[in-house]
Amino acid sequence: MVIRRVCAALVLVVALALAGCGEGAAPNTSGAGASPGAAVDLTFTVATVDGATFSGDRLRGRPAVLWFWAPWCSTCATEAPTVKTLATEYVDRATVVGVAGLGERKAMREFVALTGIDGFPQLADAQGVVWQRLGVTAQATFVLLDSDGVVAARGYLEPDELKRRIDGLVG
Repeated sequence: MVIRRVCAALVLVVALALAGCGEGAAPNTSGAGASPGAAVDLTFTVATVDGATFSGDRLRGRPAVLWFWAPWCSTCATEAPTVKTLATEYVDRATVVGVAGLGERKAMREFVALTGIDGFPQLADAQGVVWQRLGVTAQATFVLLDSDGVVAARGYLEPDELKRRIDGLVG
């Protein structure tokens, strides 16, 4: 009987963990100011994983790609090489920023080192300031902003769709 309860509890824990970090999740459309077509208030300041200060004002004036991730998310680890490549490819035409949440700064730094995504800003949004501002409730979410700070897309995006949408923003 005890083994049955333990197995049931383990199945529940695994199911909840997978639900929070699954591929192909439906785009998230909740959150004030985060729906496509809405302008976002970019007046915020957040520390990066390496302790520097990042101002939301850096997201003004050109398209931006915000990638929301968590250090324990396997989908995020899988997305990391794609995001790194896109950050390099669009370095002169779009701002690419990782927004870490749902973890400790040490784990965030380890994830950055492990995945090699240190070539573009990685925010340590432990308080969820940016996540809340953009209405993001799950990791492995992208938010694309046009040069005016208007949400062009938000949600889980496959690599080809992400690239297509960025191409549309940068012209």
